Amino acid sequence: MDGVSQLPVEFLDALSGLRKAARRSEIRLEEIPAPSRLAPFAVALGAEIFEATPLMPPPLHGPARTLILPPEPEELATGRFILLYDPAGSAVWNGRFRIVTYIRAQLEPDMGNDTLLGSVAWTWLVEALENHGARHHSTGGTATRILSESYGTLEDRADTIDIELRASWTPETSDVRRHLEAWSEMVCTFAGLPPLPEGVTHFPHRRS
Repeated sequence: MDGVSQLPVEFLDALSGLRKAARRSEIRLEEIPAPSRLAPFAVALGAEIFEATPLMPPPLHGPARTLILPPEPEELATGRFILLYDPAGSAVWNGRFRIVTYIRAQLEPDMGNDTLLGSVAWTWLVEALENHGARHHSTGGTATRILSESYGTLEDRADTIDIELRASWTPETSDVRRHLEAWSEMVCTFAGLPPLPEGVTHFPHRRS
């Protein structure tokens, strides 16, 4: 793409909708390099949510003032939102647009054996899109539980379990603002941020 002026009008309308999307203040959302082989036109956004850390006043005087550093915040959830566009349309997508998403979050260890975990994640995706009025079709995806165990010099590290949701769907129109808003809300829910909509199950997370 040589410039905005050479982008298709329909794709520009979609980009305008993404810029207008509302999101919670806790989520860091920024543009990242988009894949170049999946479609003639694409835009990608990366999301991160970190645990809030209390602000500690520095020492009033002495060398310790320059030595004490604030603690590193814990990452609660991360994700990617990719919008693909092919003016000629795609038989695989059943449309000209396709949204491809990814969310990953760390859970409490005892959640890893919950056989309903993947089903809950997938159901929440469908409900989030419906609740935001994000009309779509041809939805597909996978939910994966990932166990990380440490050995050798890292054996003191506690085992961790992550939930990873990969999903894609075809929006019915170029108005994709509601789709990004629904996905952003999902990232916040995966991070365990309250409040949650009535009837929605959240994923508890590990705390050090």
